[in-house]
Amino acid sequence: HVQLVESGGGSVEIGGSLKLSCTASVAIFDAYSMGWFRQGPGEQREGIGCITGDGLITYTGVANGRFTISKDSAKNTLYLEMSNLKPEDSAMYYCARYRERSDGYRCYTAEAYFSVWGQGTQVTVS
Repeated sequence: HVQLVESGGGSVEIGGSLKLSCTASVAIFDAYSMGWFRQGPGEQREGIGCITGDGLITYTGVANGRFTISKDSAKNTLYLEMSNLKPEDSAMYYCARYRERSDGYRCYTAEAYFSVWGQGTQVTVS
């Protein structure tokens, strides 16, 4: 059973940058699409973007040109680089694995497509 562990969160000043990591317990990134999500206090969880097994990336409006998803399959690690951070970016950030194996087509960021979730890492911007 795969486990996902996020790290890299913390407190950062407005306008600062942060790079989050998501490490998987087994090699899955070439076979499955992965996604990044966030959930602010009192808000619903929202998708940031996803990356397919082949490396095709889809972003939602949340990314807004400030967030970048990448992965290092050799390290079983997914990344989310965030720049020009704003207070409204304060949230718990989650990575997740797609329910089905990657089929070469684009991925989608609706939560229903994902079945394995990490515990999250907190980002606070002030």
